[in-house]
Amino acid sequence: MGKKSRPPRSLEPSQRQLRAGELVRHALVDILAREEFRDPALQGVSVTIGEVRCSPDLRHANVFCIPLGDRSAVRAKEVAEGLNRAAAFLRGRLGREIEMKFTPQLHFMADVSYDTALAMDELLGSDRVQRDVQAADDIEDESEL
Repeated sequence: MGKKSRPPRSLEPSQRQLRAGELVRHALVDILAREEFRDPALQGVSVTIGEVRCSPDLRHANVFCIPLGDRSAVRAKEVAEGLNRAAAFLRGRLGREIEMKFTPQLHFMADVSYDTALAMDELLGSDRVQRDVQAADDIEDESEL
């Protein structure tokens, strides 16, 4: 007989990946709050971990981070690079904090979702969009008559 075919993989993360990501995120937040770093990019910086996305095999984790209070893209990139330099150290601490079969390799990335949300808010609040929304409301009101 032939091999059984597997259903196509979903692009959405599984519940297992989501749970593992939250477990890693909470543990990293605790570790980053306790540790002092010698790296100049990390000294005196509070880091916000917005999300952790684990690979399907849970051996890799993309960690989205941003410095608290300074959301400039350049500073966020510097902090992510500093955390990547400290990734082996952080992985060692993480292995002691969580109970998983494998401690994932950590890959830190600057979190741009806050900037994207802010840009969308500014766009939606702009005069041009408000004018279009008002025009659509006026058309809707006329059609009800």
